[in-house]
Amino acid sequence: MNDNSDNESRLVRAGLVPYIVRWSGERPVRTPVVTKGRSGIGYPNERPGDRDERGVLWSRYVHAPGEGVPEFGGVHPYRQRHAMRHLLCQVCGEPADRDDRGVLWLVGDAGRGWSDEDVTGHPPVCLRCAGTARRACPYLRSRGALALRVRNAPLAGVSGTLYEPRGRSLVCLGPATLAYDDPRVRYLKAAQLMRALRDWTVVDLDRQTT
Repeated sequence: MNDNSDNESRLVRAGLVPYIVRWSGERPVRTPVVTKGRSGIGYPNERPGDRDERGVLWSRYVHAPGEGVPEFGGVHPYRQRHAMRHLLCQVCGEPADRDDRGVLWLVGDAGRGWSDEDVTGHPPVCLRCAGTARRACPYLRSRGALALRVRNAPLAGVSGTLYEPRGRSLVCLGPATLAYDDPRVRYLKAAQLMRALRDWTVVDLDRQTT
């Protein structure tokens, strides 16, 4: 067993599966994407919750946390969106840690640092769960975790699958991350909500106290 699998097995045994992680029983709902004229794309029969408050279409997934085995490399669109909107900890789903320097965030690429032009799809964390997030998230494990206290984290856009209308049909262009003010966003089927992290301070996570 490799180190990643061993870490994940320990987390499962300890009951420390992050809130936003997708389980194997939570599969995508196979609903066709159709053109909706000037509104972009949509589903033939849309339901409440299919679009966010900006009108962007979201991926439909079965919601069954705990069913099957956790897939640590993926996130559930609904829980990721909920945690990002309400600044909840990505591990336990409770409010993220906040002090006078801002909300606590862990971002990847510790060696590169962080720029105000960057955006993240990783929700914040609470202090109690910060260590778990570093161990459980494949992205943070592979690139190193940079801890930030953030005072300003506006919603910046969405990440998902982009389509393009061609005649009366749609062509899938693949993954894309778009700002909300990008006109192409109406042709995006979103899977993650993104925030920009601004007015931040780098902190030593090991010196933070609960």
